[in-house]
Amino acid sequence: MTLAKDFQEVLDSLPEDWTDLEFDLRIDDETRYIDAAVHMSSINGQPYSRADWHWRVLVASSFGRAAAPQTVLGILSRLDREGFAGELQLREVREGRSEIVQMWGRPESVREEFRQRRAI
Repeated sequence: MTLAKDFQEVLDSLPEDWTDLEFDLRIDDETRYIDAAVHMSSINGQPYSRADWHWRVLVASSFGRAAAPQTVLGILSRLDREGFAGELQLREVREGRSEIVQMWGRPESVREEFRQRRAI
């Protein structure tokens, strides 16, 4: 199975209120590590040193300091097209949290939209 399909299966299995997740990625051919690292930098893949896994990737559902799931899916699809084989391991999924934003001085329409988008 390809990396993109594996990641899509993870996304499909998540609960509706997931906020962020972490997964590890390992490529099979370590001689192509530098080539893969160029792509992984687009989604801020954090390299491991001296570990069985090559990168840790943080993914955010709708807000936060992590890569968007659509972007991660695109990068993994690109790795698949370029012939990279590997393995994903889901490490952690967080759900049910909402962003805290200062709403003082904002119009009611903005407050209402915020409540609708981030309702738990």
